[in-house]
Formats: sequence, structure tokens, C-alpha cells
Amino acid sequence: MWKSPSSSSSSSSYPLNISFFIIHLFLLLLIINQHVVVVVVSSQPLYTNSRWIVNSKGQRVKLTCVNWVSHMDVMLAEGLNHQPIDAISKSILNMGFNCVRLTWPLYLFTNDSLGSITVRQSFKNLGLFSSILGLQANNPSIVDLSVLDAYKAVVASLAKNNVMIILDNHISKPGWCCSRFDGNGFFGDEYFDPHLWIQGLTKVATTFKATTNVVGMSLRNELRGPLQNVDDWYRYMQKGAEAVHAANSDVLIILSGLSFDKDLSFLQQRPVNLTFSGKLVFEIHRYSFTDGDTWSADNANQACGEVLNDMVSRGAFVLEQGYPLFVSEFGVDQRGTNVNDNRYFNCFLGLAAELDFDWALWTLVGSYYLRDGIVGLNEYYGILDWNWFNIRNSSFLQRISVIRTPFQGPGYAETHPHKVIFHPMTGLCVQRTSLLQPLELGPCSQAEAWSYAPAKTLIVLGTSFCLQADNKLGQPAKLRMICSDDSSKWDIISDSK
Repeated sequence: MWKSPSSSSSSSSYPLNISFFIIHLFLLLLIINQHVVVVVVSSQPLYTNSRWIVNSKGQRVKLTCVNWVSHMDVMLAEGLNHQPIDAISKSILNMGFNCVRLTWPLYLFTNDSLGSITVRQSFKNLGLFSSILGLQANNPSIVDLSVLDAYKAVVASLAKNNVMIILDNHISKPGWCCSRFDGNGFFGDEYFDPHLWIQGLTKVATTFKATTNVVGMSLRNELRGPLQNVDDWYRYMQKGAEAVHAANSDVLIILSGLSFDKDLSFLQQRPVNLTFSGKLVFEIHRYSFTDGDTWSADNANQACGEVLNDMVSRGAFVLEQGYPLFVSEFGVDQRGTNVNDNRYFNCFLGLAAELDFDWALWTLVGSYYLRDGIVGLNEYYGILDWNWFNIRNSSFLQRISVIRTPFQGPGYAETHPHKVIFHPMTGLCVQRTSLLQPLELGPCSQAEAWSYAPAKTLIVLGTSFCLQADNKLGQPAKLRMICSDDSSKWDIISDSK
């Protein structure tokens, strides 16, 4: 942990104060790698180049996705009773995402009697008559399509609007996910026949082979439950990967881990053995509740160190092995009132900025047709509000904007890497206006470049100006040219480093 600044201003430029007292991690300044940004135009299909996802020109394409739920009981992408499909697709790009992780239940593609019922009938079967009226008003062209054709219509809308798509087999039997004993957790469970699953993967890969914006397939969400074991993971995940690649060699193959997709540690001893290369990606999930009430109950600095070490040792190590990491689910209560979420998220943003991995936020969904027996349930993790029209929390979009842009990788200038000082609570970085003015927080794209010298000083790159803290709590940080006294020395002392 650095001796750290805090900010209370809500304007676009934030005066920066630094104290000699160590404050909690959720006000932490992190130093992250920053490189000169080159605009890269995506061109499908996508490939892997060591730990990077790249396009056909060999330039990095960073997946910055949002999850759109389409695996629930109605078997229709959520929100279509509130807004037209194209309006939702356009809003995804307008909010700064370039990709959607679109979920699907296995039975939608493998059970003909289920997949062939109309959208209207699916809603009638669940007594969702008011939702039918909303669908007729906003998406009249899909109401009498089969639920399978309606899924295809959503994919087509995303593709037409130039959104990349990851097709995620979220569950077998349509419904909310996930618990250890829901029968959907692992190969051999009541609703998880591995042979039927491979048939479904093959059908989906074949169905969308001509849709170039379908850039990847996530083979199964959150493997879990009492039947899970490493040997069956290799046996069936490798078979599933080979089946998808045989049906559509263009898509990325994304493999999830065990224990609700938080554990890939077994890969450290035994690599995946496939007949193809240049297409394999691994995914993990992480929420604050993954670790119970650790964040609100424990010291936030210690919690961050413990959780980040766990994420690296059980998942993020694949980057060092030369595979891309896709954190395909993370998120927080957008109301900002959950202490556990708030502390976790500042720590998570620091790691996301430092490791520069690909990701998918949970979730786009503002409300559900039906979830847990509740009609129109409000989804407080949703980036959109209940009516799918307004952004639930615009400051949250600002905070994640810094991790949308790649910091490194093929196609990005790497000859002059430097550091920026990042403030996760705001999603902004440290800037200077002049030698005599206090430092401020502003867009990271305009941030100062810093170097951390052996003398433990933080110096503005290319200058003699160093960061100096006042001895009094609450006083603004300064830039000074005399950097030899203790007020200009900065130690990394946090558990998270």
C-alpha cells in the first residue's frame, strides 16, 4: 500500500490530498503499466497469441463484454418487453462495451419440442401476460417466432450492430443459475448428460458458423457440485473443445474451471491436450460474495492481498503459461450501498488494470421477466435500470473505462512503458496542472507518466519533479524538486503489493 490520496469531489477533475497515515485499501493508489495507445480495428476471426487475443492482422483485441442473460425459464433474452432488440444492441456499444457474453440453456438447442414453442406460448405457460404486451409493443416481429429463432434474432441484431458475441452455455435446464445441487453442475448430473452437451455445442457452433461476429464459445458455465473431479473435466472439456473446433474452426474456445469457475489450479500440473492451437482461452469468475463477508468483516488491505493471491494461484497464472484469461463474470450492486462489494471492487479494478485481462461484466440486465418466482425482479447488479432505458449508475461506467483500453500487447507501442497512478474508487488517474498547483485526478488517458526510483521516490517521467506529502493529515499532495527528505519517500507495504 502506498501512503495514499483520497478524494471527495464529484467534478471531472479532483483535487488530490495525501496523508502520512495509512488508509484502507478501498482508497488505494495503484501503479499500473501504461503504454501508448494505438487504435486497433477488430477484424474477425480472432486468435490467440500467447496470452493475448488478436485479430487476423495480429493486433490485440481486448474483449470488454457485458453479460446478457438468455438462459432463464422463458428462454428469451431479457429485456425485450421493455426495449427493441436493436435499441439494446446499440446501447451496449454506446456504453463502451465491444462484446456480449450471451447465455443459452442446452435444452434450447437439443430438445426440439422445447426449442420450437413460440415466444408467446413460452410466456403464456409461465403466466407472463403483461410481458407479452410489452413484447408486442417493442419487438412484434419475434412474438410468434420459436424461442430458438428468437435467440437467433438476438444474435443477428448484435452482429448487425457490430457487437462481438461470446455464446455461453450457461446451464442445461432453463432457469436461474447456480447451486451445487441444481442438477446442472457437472458431467453426469441429472440435467447434464455429457453426450447431449457435446451434441448441443456442435449444433450451436454449426448454427452460427456464418455469423462472423460470433467470435467465441464458452463451453460451460460454473462447473460445480459433488460430482466434480479433475479427470472428468479433462475428458469432457477436451471432447467439447474438439467438437466445437471441428464444427467451426473460427471461434475461440473458452474453458471454465471447477468450484463455480474459480479454480483452474489443476492446469499447473497437467496441460490441456488438443489437436489445434491458437484458439484456447481460460475463464474465471469472481465476486465479493465468492469470499463470504471477508471484505466487510476483515481488514480491507489483508482481504485484498489474500483474495488477489488466491485469484492468481488458482486462475490468473494461466497468463504466465501463455494463455489469455477471460474474467467472464464480475460485478457489484450498482446502488453503491454494499460495503462488501465496494471494497472488493476497488481491489478487483487494481488487479484488472495491472494484469490487463479480458472481461465480461455481470450484467446488462435491468430486470427479469421472471426470477425466483418474482415477476419483473429488479436486478441491482444490472448496468441498465428496471425499464432498460437509463443507465443505473453512470459513475460506475466511468470507473471501468480505464480497463476497457488495452495497456499492452501486439499492436501497442511497448518500447517506452511507464507507470500511471490509478485511483480505483473513481476510475481516474493522477494529473498535474503546474508545479504550484495541487495534483488532481482526471482521465487516465491524460495521466502523467511516473517512475519509481531506487531511492523510493515517485518522479514525473522526464522531469525532476517528485511527489511529496505534507506532514499534516488532509493537506494536498505537492510536486517538489527537492526529493531527499522523508516526505518524498514512498514504500510499497500493502499485502496486495
